[in-house]
Amino acid sequence: MSLVNIISAVGNNSSIYPLLVRDCGIEIPSKVGMTYTQNLKDSKQMANNAVRERLIDEYGTSAIWLGGIPLMDWLCDKGIERLGYNPKVNSALFKENEKQGLKLNIEKFKEVAPKEVKEMEKVLKNRKTYEKLLATKFILSTAIPVALMGYFLPKANFALTEKIREKQEIKAGSNPTFKGRMTTALANMSTVNKMAVTDGGLTVGRVATARNKYEKMEMAFKMGGMMFLNFVAPLLLAEGLDKLSGKLFNTNVNLDPKILNDKEFLKSIKEDSLALPKDNIVEFLDKNPEEKFSKLVSKYCGVNYLENGSRDPRSYVDEKKIKAFQKEIEKFAQQAKTSGDVDKFAKKALKVKSGNILANVAISSFLLAVALPKVTFMLRKKVTGSDAEPGLL
Repeated sequence: MSLVNIISAVGNNSSIYPLLVRDCGIEIPSKVGMTYTQNLKDSKQMANNAVRERLIDEYGTSAIWLGGIPLMDWLCDKGIERLGYNPKVNSALFKENEKQGLKLNIEKFKEVAPKEVKEMEKVLKNRKTYEKLLATKFILSTAIPVALMGYFLPKANFALTEKIREKQEIKAGSNPTFKGRMTTALANMSTVNKMAVTDGGLTVGRVATARNKYEKMEMAFKMGGMMFLNFVAPLLLAEGLDKLSGKLFNTNVNLDPKILNDKEFLKSIKEDSLALPKDNIVEFLDKNPEEKFSKLVSKYCGVNYLENGSRDPRSYVDEKKIKAFQKEIEKFAQQAKTSGDVDKFAKKALKVKSGNILANVAISSFLLAVALPKVTFMLRKKVTGSDAEPGLL
């Protein structure tokens, strides 16, 4: 994978890659180190217990959080397929308009995509059943990870700590102590959005399973802060950094780094050959599958094409998203052309965009891995009067 592809993946806040980098690569190691240092102020034994709990909690949660939803989605899709339906049929197509819809797409694509049309016809005939299957898929893909992360993992972790502490205390010679539209919206929710939902469920679960009121308070504050810093702050930072760059460098950097590094795309700008939709986006995509814009839309806006070149009638064309994407394409193309040197302008934009992405990762990771734990420790000391984990007191 090239450096540009890596930066593009890390900068895509609608994917799991930024979460993977911040969570497993930066946040957890930093928080584990800070946890040890903080609890060492109480005792070495307390520090060891706290670090073991934190490692199991953080990496166990991350494994379920990052991998559980894709795994459950895959299993559910297999189940839906075994029942004779293709989960690729987008339920948003139940809402018919003059440009797309199940009935319209069935009629329009029956000659060029007979297999896909047959799948759509079955869904259309069994709409209620299909919607129930999609709703069940959403529930299973979020509820099971939530239960594992929010209840079973902390319970098992706490039980392990109690066993170890009993042995530690016995060894030390002490006595042990015991202390419809909705369906469509849910079905089309991205993995990252589902992760945000499970994070909310995880917060509820962790607060509910906390061992005392102080641990409940700390868990609610910490988990709430993590949700904001994982799902909201990076988006706000990306928007702010890109806007600032636009003003400072007069350069549109709202496009993905891979587009800024796309030689074919830049060539079309230089040769004034970049064809764009004027009015009807759906019609343009259907009639011009080989145009560069159609290929970009396929890659970045979720419009799929079949092997025969025809647009996949099962997928939904999000015109609002594509219009916003087209606007950024047009803005960049105009600025690049006006600059007098398209390649030089694109290289500058790529450098600025890459810098923004790395800055976003650095800032959000610092807030997650250093600032939030520090504030949590300060509040802990103020509320409990102790540096130790409240659940271990």
